[in-house]
Amino acid sequence: MSVPANPGPALPGFTPQHDFFIAIDSDGCVFDTMETKHKECFIPNIIRSYGLASISKYVREVAEYINLYSKHRGLNRFPGLVMTMDLLLERPEVVRRRPKIPALGGLRGWLARGTPMSNPALAAEVAASGDPDLVAALEWSEAVNRSIAEIVRDVPPFPFVREALASMQGHADAIVVSATPGEALEREWEEQGLRPLIATIAGQEMGNKRSVLARAASGRYPGDRMLMVGDAPADLEAARSVGALFYPIEPGDEDASWERFFDQALPRFFAGTFAGDYMSERVTSFLERLPDRPTWRFG
Repeated sequence: MSVPANPGPALPGFTPQHDFFIAIDSDGCVFDTMETKHKECFIPNIIRSYGLASISKYVREVAEYINLYSKHRGLNRFPGLVMTMDLLLERPEVVRRRPKIPALGGLRGWLARGTPMSNPALAAEVAASGDPDLVAALEWSEAVNRSIAEIVRDVPPFPFVREALASMQGHADAIVVSATPGEALEREWEEQGLRPLIATIAGQEMGNKRSVLARAASGRYPGDRMLMVGDAPADLEAARSVGALFYPIEPGDEDASWERFFDQALPRFFAGTFAGDYMSERVTSFLERLPDRPTWRFG
C-alpha cells in the first residue's frame, strides 16, 4: 500500500491493512437509536437530574432540536447539555415560569480546558476538584448510560448496512468513530453480529472524531481513499479536517441513504469517482435537512 510520508501517532489497536479507509459513525447512522436514546434516556434524565419538571415540555423541545433536528445533531452530550440550558433561558415562556436553571459554570470551565469529553475524564476531574457542577454532570451522564443499557436493546442496523460492510471486506480498513461511550458501542455492534466486520471501535474515550481520524488515517492513506460515513455535520467537519471524503446518511431518509451507499457511493469510492459533483450533491441534500435556527426563535 502506497501512503504519504510522516504519519502521526497511531490510533491504539488499529493497524492499516488495505489501500482504503472508511470511518463510520454509529448512533443514527448505522443504528436507528438516536430518537430512542435522546427521547427516552438523555432528556428524561436532564429533567430528573436538574429538577426541571415544571418546564419539561420546553426541555424536550429544546433538547430534541439540538440533538436530533438541527445542525448541532451529533454534538457530544456535555456541550449539548450546556446548549440546552442556554437555549431554555432564551425562551420567554420558560423565563416566565421562573425555573431554577443551572448555570453549569464548573462544567463550562471543564469543557473550555479541552480535556476529552468522556465520563472517565470527567470522573477524574470530579475526584480532583469536587466541583458540584461536575458532580451533577457526572451523575446525570452515568444515569443516561444506565437508561441506555436498560432500554436500548436489540436494535438492528438500517437496511443495507450489513451488505455495505460485507462489501468493504478485503478492500478497506473500516472503523467505528463515535461520541458514544465505547462500552455501549461494543455491546451494540456485538449484539447485531457486526463487530467482526470492522477493525476497531473508537468511542468517546479515544477523543473527538477529528482526533481519532487524524490518528487513524492522516499520513496513512491518500485523501481520495479516506471516507467518513455519518449522519451529523460534525462528521462532515471531522472528514474535512483530515482531507477525507464524506458520505451522509440523511436523517429521516436513512434506508434510502444506505441503499444508495451500497449501490452507488461505495463502488464509486473504490473506483475513484466519488469525489466532485456526486459527493457535493449528497452533502447539499444532507445539509438542507438540518436547520440552523430554532423555529421558536425565528418562526
